[in-house]
Amino acid sequence: MPSWQEKTVWPFLCITISQNSSIEFSAGIMRVNNIHLENLPALTAQFAAGDPCKFVVIDDFLDAEAAEQLYAHFPSVDSLKVKRKSLNENKVEDYHFERWDPIFTEVRNTIRSEEFSQWMSTLTGIPQLVTPDNSLGSGLHQGGQGSYVDVHIDVNYDPASGLWRRINLLIYLNKHWKEEYGGHLEIWDPQMTRCEHKIAPNFNRAVIFLTDANSPHGYAAIQIPEGESRKSFYAYYYTEVGEGFRYSDSKFVSRPEDGIMRRTATAAKEWVKINAKRALKALGLKSLDFQDKNKY
Repeated sequence: MPSWQEKTVWPFLCITISQNSSIEFSAGIMRVNNIHLENLPALTAQFAAGDPCKFVVIDDFLDAEAAEQLYAHFPSVDSLKVKRKSLNENKVEDYHFERWDPIFTEVRNTIRSEEFSQWMSTLTGIPQLVTPDNSLGSGLHQGGQGSYVDVHIDVNYDPASGLWRRINLLIYLNKHWKEEYGGHLEIWDPQMTRCEHKIAPNFNRAVIFLTDANSPHGYAAIQIPEGESRKSFYAYYYTEVGEGFRYSDSKFVSRPEDGIMRRTATAAKEWVKINAKRALKALGLKSLDFQDKNKY
């Protein structure tokens, strides 16, 4: 099982489509490392060869200045208002970019831009990817001591925009992360018999992966010193609903080593959650996130 701990330089580039097919970012929004266009086929091949789901790991993803600024200005754990704490997860997140240093908006604008979305479509082979401007589009994740997110399958639909969720982009912002802290992104096989990949959440490392029933993922509880946290910037990419779409809610799944009590509790909780959300959706409720503590 590969463990992406040691730094591996995965080439990356920035893009704008021009008449001669060269690709580079528009002036003023480039916050991602720039390299030659010919590296794109290699990244595309790496993504397509991913198993059990299509994925690619890219180090030095953002330009060095942007990554350093994000790290320096990352908001505190207590200031993030979406509290994910239950049997199967313990973390916080938020998406109110106007509350944070402008560098967060700059990076968001880069990875939401038409140019970058076109690059992401080329990399993944999925045309017309977009990132909505809401909590299911981009934001921040953070976890303090003991934080974890059990292995799960993501919801594949954004009810606010009516779009089909296809791709996850996670950018890790953890300086001096040590192996003993844990917190590796785990990618499991669909049958939940084996963890196929463990990817350390190293500073300025990005993971891009196809999110569907073949990509159960999560991270085990972290053990970190006081003042440390597990930080990441997320962006999710969507398309219009089309052929092959079948609604699937988010769902936590048990690891093989989980005891019978935890497995039973997880299965029961997920059954109740999914059916309750289905009933509320039938009543016309689109926002069903009761853990979001933001005040509007």
